[in-house]
Amino acid sequence: MAPSAVRTTVEGANPQLSGLDALETAVRRGTPSRTARLWAGTWPKLLAVALFLAFWQVVAWTNWRPDYVLPGPVPVFQQLGEDLATLDLWRAVGNTMQRGLLGFALATSVGLALGLAVARSRILRSAIGSMITALQTMPSIAWFPLAILLFQLTESAILFVIVLGAAPSIANGVIAGVDYVPPLLLRVGRNIGARGVALYRHVIAPAALPWIVAGLKQGWAFAWRSLMAGELLVIIAEKPSLGVRLQFAREFARATDMIATMIVILVIGLLVDLAFSSVDRRLRARWGVLDQTSL
Repeated sequence: MAPSAVRTTVEGANPQLSGLDALETAVRRGTPSRTARLWAGTWPKLLAVALFLAFWQVVAWTNWRPDYVLPGPVPVFQQLGEDLATLDLWRAVGNTMQRGLLGFALATSVGLALGLAVARSRILRSAIGSMITALQTMPSIAWFPLAILLFQLTESAILFVIVLGAAPSIANGVIAGVDYVPPLLLRVGRNIGARGVALYRHVIAPAALPWIVAGLKQGWAFAWRSLMAGELLVIIAEKPSLGVRLQFAREFARATDMIATMIVILVIGLLVDLAFSSVDRRLRARWGVLDQTSL
Protein backbone atom coordinates (compact mmCIF):
# COMPACT_ATOMS: atom_id res chain seq x y z
CA MET A 1 0.00 0.00 0.00
CA ALA A 2 1.29 3.46 -0.90
CA PRO A 3 2.36 5.77 1.98
CA SER A 4 -0.38 8.24 1.08
CA ALA A 5 -3.01 5.51 1.26
CA VAL A 6 -1.71 4.36 4.65
CA ARG A 7 -1.78 7.94 5.90
CA THR A 8 -5.36 8.37 4.68
CA THR A 9 -6.47 5.14 6.35
CA VAL A 10 -4.88 6.07 9.67
CA GLU A 11 -6.31 9.57 9.57
CA GLY A 12 -9.75 8.18 8.81
CA ALA A 13 -9.51 5.75 11.68
CA ASN A 14 -8.22 8.33 14.17
CA PRO A 15 -11.59 10.05 14.73
CA GLN A 16 -13.22 6.66 15.41
CA LEU A 17 -10.43 5.59 17.77
CA SER A 18 -10.56 8.94 19.49
CA GLY A 19 -14.27 8.54 19.97
CA LEU A 20 -13.83 5.10 21.52
CA ASP A 21 -11.06 6.38 23.77
CA ALA A 22 -13.23 9.26 24.90
CA LEU A 23 -16.13 6.90 25.60
CA GLU A 24 -13.90 4.57 27.63
CA THR A 25 -12.48 7.52 29.56
CA ALA A 26 -15.97 8.78 30.32
CA VAL A 27 -17.02 5.38 31.59
CA ARG A 28 -13.97 5.18 33.82
CA ARG A 29 -14.57 8.66 35.18
CA GLY A 30 -18.21 7.79 35.86
CA THR A 31 -17.32 4.63 37.77
CA PRO A 32 -17.74 5.21 41.53
CA SER A 33 -14.88 4.46 43.85
CA ARG A 34 -14.77 1.29 45.94
CA THR A 35 -15.61 3.30 49.06
CA ALA A 36 -18.65 4.80 47.35
CA ARG A 37 -19.83 1.37 46.19
CA LEU A 38 -19.34 -0.02 49.70
CA TRP A 39 -21.33 2.83 51.22
CA ALA A 40 -24.06 2.44 48.58
CA GLY A 41 -24.48 -1.20 49.59
CA THR A 42 -24.24 -0.50 53.33
CA TRP A 43 -26.52 2.43 54.04
CA PRO A 44 -29.78 0.64 53.04
CA LYS A 45 -28.93 -2.13 55.52
CA LEU A 46 -28.15 0.41 58.25
CA LEU A 47 -31.40 2.22 57.54
CA ALA A 48 -33.37 -1.03 57.75
CA VAL A 49 -31.74 -1.86 61.11
CA ALA A 50 -32.48 1.65 62.42
CA LEU A 51 -36.13 1.42 61.36
CA PHE A 52 -36.48 -2.00 62.99
CA LEU A 53 -34.94 -0.77 66.26
CA ALA A 54 -37.22 2.26 66.22
CA PHE A 55 -40.28 0.05 65.66
CA TRP A 56 -39.12 -2.30 68.44
CA GLN A 57 -38.74 0.63 70.86
CA VAL A 58 -42.17 2.01 69.97
CA VAL A 59 -43.76 -1.39 70.61
CA ALA A 60 -41.97 -1.59 73.97
CA TRP A 61 -43.25 1.89 74.89
CA THR A 62 -46.85 0.87 74.17
CA ASN A 63 -46.62 -1.79 76.93
CA TRP A 64 -48.15 -4.35 74.56
CA ARG A 65 -46.33 -6.92 76.66
CA PRO A 66 -44.67 -6.46 80.09
CA ASP A 67 -41.00 -5.54 80.18
CA TYR A 68 -40.03 -8.93 81.56
CA VAL A 69 -41.62 -10.55 78.47
CA LEU A 70 -40.72 -8.05 75.74
CA PRO A 71 -37.96 -5.67 76.84
CA GLY A 72 -36.89 -2.75 74.69
CA PRO A 73 -33.70 -2.65 72.64
CA VAL A 74 -31.68 -0.72 75.25
CA PRO A 75 -31.73 -3.37 78.02
CA VAL A 76 -31.27 -6.14 75.43
CA PHE A 77 -28.14 -4.58 73.99
CA GLN A 78 -26.85 -3.86 77.47
CA GLN A 79 -27.27 -7.56 78.24
CA LEU A 80 -25.58 -8.44 74.95
CA GLY A 81 -22.62 -6.26 75.88
CA GLU A 82 -22.33 -8.02 79.23
CA ASP A 83 -22.57 -11.43 77.58
CA LEU A 84 -19.88 -10.56 75.03
CA ALA A 85 -17.54 -9.67 77.90
CA THR A 86 -17.81 -13.18 79.36
CA LEU A 87 -16.25 -16.45 78.23
CA ASP A 88 -19.52 -18.35 78.54
CA LEU A 89 -21.01 -16.82 75.41
CA TRP A 90 -17.86 -17.36 73.37
CA ARG A 91 -17.66 -21.00 74.50
CA ALA A 92 -21.27 -21.43 73.40
CA VAL A 93 -20.53 -19.80 70.03
CA GLY A 94 -17.45 -21.99 69.58
CA ASN A 95 -19.33 -25.23 70.31
CA THR A 96 -22.24 -24.25 68.07
CA MET A 97 -19.99 -23.26 65.17
CA GLN A 98 -17.96 -26.45 65.57
CA ARG A 99 -21.11 -28.52 65.28
CA GLY A 100 -22.41 -26.43 62.41
CA LEU A 101 -19.21 -26.58 60.35
CA LEU A 102 -18.72 -30.31 60.96
CA GLY A 103 -22.33 -31.10 60.09
CA PHE A 104 -22.19 -28.89 57.00
CA ALA A 105 -18.95 -30.55 55.86
CA LEU A 106 -20.53 -33.99 56.21
CA ALA A 107 -23.68 -32.79 54.44
CA THR A 108 -21.58 -31.31 51.63
CA SER A 109 -19.73 -34.60 51.12
CA VAL A 110 -22.96 -36.60 51.07
CA GLY A 111 -24.81 -34.06 48.93
CA LEU A 112 -22.08 -33.72 46.30
CA ALA A 113 -21.61 -37.48 46.01
CA LEU A 114 -25.36 -38.13 45.87
CA GLY A 115 -25.97 -35.33 43.39
CA LEU A 116 -23.24 -36.49 41.02
CA ALA A 117 -24.43 -40.11 41.23
CA VAL A 118 -28.04 -39.19 40.46
CA ALA A 119 -27.01 -36.79 37.68
CA ARG A 120 -24.91 -39.47 35.96
CA SER A 121 -27.30 -42.42 36.34
CA ARG A 122 -30.76 -42.45 34.80
CA ILE A 123 -31.69 -45.44 36.95
CA LEU A 124 -30.78 -43.61 40.16
CA ARG A 125 -32.61 -40.48 38.98
CA SER A 126 -35.76 -42.50 38.35
CA ALA A 127 -35.40 -44.34 41.67
CA ILE A 128 -34.54 -41.57 44.16
CA GLY A 129 -34.60 -38.28 42.26
CA SER A 130 -38.03 -37.27 43.55
CA MET A 131 -37.20 -38.67 47.01
CA ILE A 132 -34.35 -36.14 47.37
CA THR A 133 -36.79 -33.29 46.86
CA ALA A 134 -39.23 -34.89 49.31
CA LEU A 135 -36.48 -35.12 51.93
CA GLN A 136 -35.63 -31.46 51.35
CA THR A 137 -39.20 -30.40 52.12
CA MET A 138 -39.38 -32.46 55.32
CA PRO A 139 -38.99 -30.31 58.47
CA SER A 140 -35.76 -31.00 60.31
CA ILE A 141 -37.53 -31.11 63.67
CA ALA A 142 -39.40 -34.22 62.48
CA TRP A 143 -36.14 -36.19 62.35
CA PHE A 144 -35.20 -35.65 66.00
CA PRO A 145 -37.40 -38.34 67.60
CA LEU A 146 -35.72 -40.91 65.32
CA ALA A 147 -32.28 -39.37 65.88
CA ILE A 148 -32.67 -39.52 69.67
CA LEU A 149 -33.83 -43.14 69.47
CA LEU A 150 -30.82 -44.04 67.31
CA PHE A 151 -28.09 -42.01 69.00
CA GLN A 152 -29.56 -40.96 72.37
CA LEU A 153 -28.80 -37.41 73.59
CA THR A 154 -25.41 -37.15 71.89
CA GLU A 155 -23.57 -35.07 69.32
CA SER A 156 -24.28 -37.76 66.75
CA ALA A 157 -28.02 -37.12 67.00
CA ILE A 158 -27.51 -33.45 66.12
CA LEU A 159 -25.11 -34.22 63.27
CA PHE A 160 -27.52 -36.86 61.92
CA VAL A 161 -30.30 -34.29 61.58
CA ILE A 162 -27.98 -31.63 60.15
CA VAL A 163 -26.88 -33.99 57.37
CA LEU A 164 -30.45 -35.04 56.59
CA GLY A 165 -31.55 -31.42 56.56
CA ALA A 166 -28.77 -30.01 54.38
CA ALA A 167 -27.62 -32.81 52.05
CA PRO A 168 -30.79 -32.90 49.86
CA SER A 169 -30.48 -29.17 49.06
CA ILE A 170 -26.85 -29.57 48.08
CA ALA A 171 -27.64 -32.66 45.98
CA ASN A 172 -30.44 -30.82 44.17
CA GLY A 173 -28.05 -27.95 43.43
CA VAL A 174 -25.59 -30.38 41.84
CA ILE A 175 -28.31 -32.11 39.82
CA ALA A 176 -29.70 -28.80 38.55
CA GLY A 177 -26.22 -27.58 37.65
CA VAL A 178 -25.42 -30.71 35.64
CA ASP A 179 -28.82 -30.61 33.90
CA TYR A 180 -28.32 -27.01 32.77
CA VAL A 181 -24.84 -27.43 31.32
CA PRO A 182 -25.13 -26.32 27.65
CA PRO A 183 -24.96 -29.31 25.28
CA LEU A 184 -22.45 -27.41 23.15
CA LEU A 185 -19.94 -27.50 26.02
CA LEU A 186 -20.41 -31.24 26.35
CA ARG A 187 -19.81 -31.78 22.64
CA VAL A 188 -16.71 -29.62 22.72
CA GLY A 189 -15.39 -31.53 25.72
CA ARG A 190 -15.93 -34.88 24.06
CA ASN A 191 -14.35 -33.66 20.82
CA ILE A 192 -11.14 -32.77 22.65
CA GLY A 193 -11.02 -36.19 24.28
CA ALA A 194 -12.64 -35.60 27.66
CA ARG A 195 -14.49 -38.67 28.89
CA GLY A 196 -15.83 -39.93 32.20
CA VAL A 197 -14.21 -38.27 35.22
CA ALA A 198 -12.18 -35.88 33.03
CA LEU A 199 -15.38 -34.59 31.39
CA TYR A 200 -16.92 -33.89 34.80
CA ARG A 201 -13.76 -32.34 36.20
CA HIS A 202 -12.85 -30.02 33.33
CA VAL A 203 -16.20 -29.30 31.65
CA ILE A 204 -19.30 -30.13 33.69
CA ALA A 205 -18.10 -29.09 37.17
CA PRO A 206 -16.92 -25.57 36.12
CA ALA A 207 -20.09 -25.01 34.11
CA ALA A 208 -22.33 -26.19 36.97
CA LEU A 209 -20.41 -24.29 39.66
CA PRO A 210 -22.93 -21.40 40.06
CA TRP A 211 -25.72 -23.90 40.69
CA ILE A 212 -23.55 -25.87 43.09
CA VAL A 213 -22.74 -22.72 45.08
CA ALA A 214 -26.45 -21.87 45.23
CA GLY A 215 -27.12 -25.38 46.54
CA LEU A 216 -24.38 -25.00 49.14
CA LYS A 217 -25.82 -21.69 50.28
CA GLN A 218 -29.27 -23.17 50.67
CA GLY A 219 -27.76 -26.24 52.33
CA TRP A 220 -26.08 -24.06 54.94
CA ALA A 221 -29.41 -22.38 55.72
CA PHE A 222 -31.00 -25.80 56.31
CA ALA A 223 -28.00 -26.96 58.34
CA TRP A 224 -28.10 -23.85 60.56
CA ARG A 225 -31.82 -24.22 61.24
CA SER A 226 -31.43 -27.93 61.97
CA LEU A 227 -28.58 -27.17 64.35
CA MET A 228 -30.60 -24.61 66.31
CA ALA A 229 -33.52 -27.04 66.61
CA GLY A 230 -31.14 -29.77 67.72
CA GLU A 231 -29.51 -27.67 70.41
CA LEU A 232 -32.92 -26.78 71.83
CA LEU A 233 -33.88 -30.47 72.10
CA VAL A 234 -30.57 -32.24 72.70
CA ILE A 235 -28.90 -30.71 75.75
CA ILE A 236 -25.53 -32.24 76.52
CA ALA A 237 -24.05 -31.77 79.99
CA GLU A 238 -21.05 -29.43 80.24
CA LYS A 239 -21.40 -28.54 76.57
CA PRO A 240 -22.71 -24.95 76.37
CA SER A 241 -24.18 -23.81 73.10
CA LEU A 242 -26.39 -21.05 71.72
CA GLY A 243 -29.41 -23.33 71.71
CA VAL A 244 -28.84 -24.29 75.34
CA ARG A 245 -28.59 -20.61 76.26
CA LEU A 246 -31.92 -19.97 74.54
CA GLN A 247 -33.57 -22.86 76.37
CA PHE A 248 -32.26 -21.87 79.79
CA ALA A 249 -33.16 -18.21 79.25
CA ARG A 250 -36.72 -19.23 78.40
CA GLU A 251 -37.03 -21.55 81.41
CA PHE A 252 -35.76 -18.88 83.82
CA ALA A 253 -37.78 -16.07 82.13
CA ARG A 254 -34.68 -14.03 81.23
CA ALA A 255 -36.09 -12.31 78.16
CA THR A 256 -33.17 -9.91 77.72
CA ASP A 257 -30.65 -12.76 77.68
CA MET A 258 -32.84 -14.79 75.32
CA ILE A 259 -33.24 -12.00 72.76
CA ALA A 260 -29.52 -11.14 73.04
CA THR A 261 -28.70 -14.75 72.14
CA MET A 262 -31.13 -14.59 69.23
CA ILE A 263 -29.28 -11.51 67.96
CA VAL A 264 -25.98 -13.43 68.09
CA ILE A 265 -27.54 -16.27 66.08
CA LEU A 266 -28.87 -13.77 63.54
CA VAL A 267 -25.51 -12.03 63.17
CA ILE A 268 -23.70 -15.34 62.57
CA GLY A 269 -26.23 -16.23 59.89
CA LEU A 270 -25.77 -12.83 58.23
CA LEU A 271 -21.97 -13.16 58.22
CA VAL A 272 -22.12 -16.59 56.58
CA ASP A 273 -24.63 -15.28 54.04
CA LEU A 274 -22.27 -12.40 53.21
CA ALA A 275 -19.47 -14.91 52.57
CA PHE A 276 -21.64 -16.94 50.21
CA SER A 277 -22.89 -13.76 48.51
CA SER A 278 -19.30 -12.64 47.90
CA VAL A 279 -18.47 -15.97 46.24
CA ASP A 280 -21.67 -15.75 44.19
CA ARG A 281 -20.83 -12.24 42.94
CA ARG A 282 -17.35 -13.36 41.90
CA LEU A 283 -18.80 -16.28 39.98
CA ARG A 284 -21.38 -14.12 38.22
CA ALA A 285 -18.68 -11.61 37.29
CA ARG A 286 -16.55 -14.43 35.90
CA TRP A 287 -19.49 -15.63 33.85
CA GLY A 288 -20.02 -12.12 32.49
CA VAL A 289 -23.47 -11.58 34.03
CA LEU A 290 -22.29 -9.02 36.58
CA ASP A 291 -20.46 -5.77 36.02
CA GLN A 292 -16.96 -5.89 37.52
CA THR A 293 -17.45 -2.41 38.96
CA SER A 294 -20.14 -3.73 41.29
CA LEU A 295 -17.67 -5.99 43.12
